[in-house]
Amino acid sequence: MFNQLREDISVVFDRDPAARSVFEVLTTYPGIHAILLHRLAALLWRWKLKWLARFVAFFGRWATGIEIHPGARIGRRVFIDHGMGVVIGETAEVGDDCTLYHQVTLGGTSWNEGKRHPTLGKGVVVGAGAKILGPLLIGDGAKIGSNAVVVKDVPAGATAIGIPARILTNGTAAAAGTAVKKLGFTAYAISADMNDPMVKVVHGLIDHSAAMNERIDWVVEQLKILGVENVPTIRKPDEFDPAYLNKIVD
Repeated sequence: MFNQLREDISVVFDRDPAARSVFEVLTTYPGIHAILLHRLAALLWRWKLKWLARFVAFFGRWATGIEIHPGARIGRRVFIDHGMGVVIGETAEVGDDCTLYHQVTLGGTSWNEGKRHPTLGKGVVVGAGAKILGPLLIGDGAKIGSNAVVVKDVPAGATAIGIPARILTNGTAAAAGTAVKKLGFTAYAISADMNDPMVKVVHGLIDHSAAMNERIDWVVEQLKILGVENVPTIRKPDEFDPAYLNKIVD
């Protein structure tokens, strides 16, 4: 038990630069308190003391703002940063070394018995406000961007953002700085170099429109050369600026 507590304190210093002392972490970090209370509730749950387990979980929710069902399985070195509004359902599983920020929901989408909540692999980072719904599998090292709504599995090492969440085409951790490579996570699962497929699609459409306009202009010029009169003006020159549109999409 004490080894786990030492690990819990250590990961706070690894993942939160605001942490200053062990005493401060033990007394003011609700994520630590929520994990400790959950271990007690989970133990009571396994002992079939279901009401008492639920009451401990209820007290943990009241004290920390973090709701973890006693039946949920939480791995080692899991860090819940800030924590307010976090909800982890009964059949959820959170792997070792995961990081969850405030207002994260690991929820179910069915009233049927059995597995109905997500499973997070090792080293998963879930950004603030993200919702992972249903018996999904989030692979090892995956990152869920802030406010994403995940409704399908996320492969290991991938990054998912948006509503509904979509998978970015390239991972970001490998290209990130030394600190990110060392720690294995990106705060809030957000990076400055996120290769969003939706942005790529918009850029592609803008470029295609620009190419089509160039072809239309060429056709109009050829018609004028051939003597065709009264060729209608399709657009004004300043109505479509692909360079400006590509800039604001980024």
